[in-house]
Amino acid sequence: MCRRTDHDPDQGRDPGAEATGVAFTALLEDSAEELYEQAPCGYLSTLMDGTIAKINTTLLEWLGLSRREVVGRMRFTDLLTVGGKLYHETHFAPLLQMNGEVGGIALDIKTANGQRMPVLVTSTVKTSHDGEPMLVRTTIFDARNRRAYETELLRARQVAEEARRQAEADRERLQEALAVLQQSLLPAELPMVPGLEADSYYHTASPDLLGGDFYDLFPLGEDRWAFFLGDVCGKGPQAAAVTSLTRYTLRAAALHDPDPVAVLTTLNTVLNERYRSGDPRYCTAIFGVLHPSGGHVRVHLASGGHPSALIQRADNTAHYLPTPSGMLIGVLPEARFTAAHTHLFPGDTLLLYTDGLTEARTGPKRELYGDDALRAFAAEQPAVGAQALITALAGLLAGFGDGLDDDTALLALGVPAPLPTPASEDLT
Repeated sequence: MCRRTDHDPDQGRDPGAEATGVAFTALLEDSAEELYEQAPCGYLSTLMDGTIAKINTTLLEWLGLSRREVVGRMRFTDLLTVGGKLYHETHFAPLLQMNGEVGGIALDIKTANGQRMPVLVTSTVKTSHDGEPMLVRTTIFDARNRRAYETELLRARQVAEEARRQAEADRERLQEALAVLQQSLLPAELPMVPGLEADSYYHTASPDLLGGDFYDLFPLGEDRWAFFLGDVCGKGPQAAAVTSLTRYTLRAAALHDPDPVAVLTTLNTVLNERYRSGDPRYCTAIFGVLHPSGGHVRVHLASGGHPSALIQRADNTAHYLPTPSGMLIGVLPEARFTAAHTHLFPGDTLLLYTDGLTEARTGPKRELYGDDALRAFAAEQPAVGAQALITALAGLLAGFGDGLDDDTALLALGVPAPLPTPASEDLT
């Protein structure tokens, strides 16, 4: 038998808990409203015609207006500058109508005192249950710091661009000055030597650095001519100073005693005494004397640690003039230098070069070009004189591209081949 008990609707309720729940709900509502009003960004809601229906305190403070002046009396576009209104009508509003939302658009609003304030605007269309648009909710972010950052960034970019342009201009002026200084270390042009053809070429690996390669050709008197070519260690102003000292020492020593070994010995003494107490400086060089006589040229030369001279013969062969055991110039107080003699006959050319040529990197494996390749190249060229050989070598250097990472100086001295005799006409 079951006992029926009537249900008491108030049975089991906790009046204290209900009171707490009501207070908590009210607190949430109050917190949400406070968060809306005092948010770090501006909020407003507008009717579909743009009339402002709700606006938070933050945005009102930015505008310098009261709620009574705004709500129901102004449209969103009334808050914008003239340019902002135009952009809103032509871009913002159409995008909002098509997509239902637009985010992160940069606009300017105008404050009560006429100031412009950059902002970022995001708007969303809120619809009813049946999909009809009801109102537009808009969030406005203060972009003054962002605008200041962009302005500073633009200014910094302008400063950097001006600095870049100035650096480029300074670099061009520096390169021009270096080129002038480099040319001052080389003869402006080679002299005309009776019975001899001479030509030279200088390749600069880096326009930003002074090279240490040098050469010269000058008269000694009594139908004799002196020549030299060499390479100072290092680059830059210090190398240029050594190059200048070397050139003038060689010229002065040759006028005093033109014997090639004696000239290089004098240069060794000068460099060693000048630089042994500080930063050691040295060079390699070939110095020689030419004596044209009877249709050929006698050559007497000496080498101090320099690559051997190469001779291109009239019969389209090429060989090196050995100068072994020649020591670097300026390293030791006393140095030994190697002398050599040869004769140049019509069609023969003597080639002096610095090691930038033979130490160029070539091919996929970046191998050294080398002495054998240079000799083979010279043998392949027609034996038609110094100018033709220098022209061919200049083209070779250009073909090395970035494999040529050192300055290269070339000096060619040759005896012109006799001009071919015109064939006589057959009058019979």
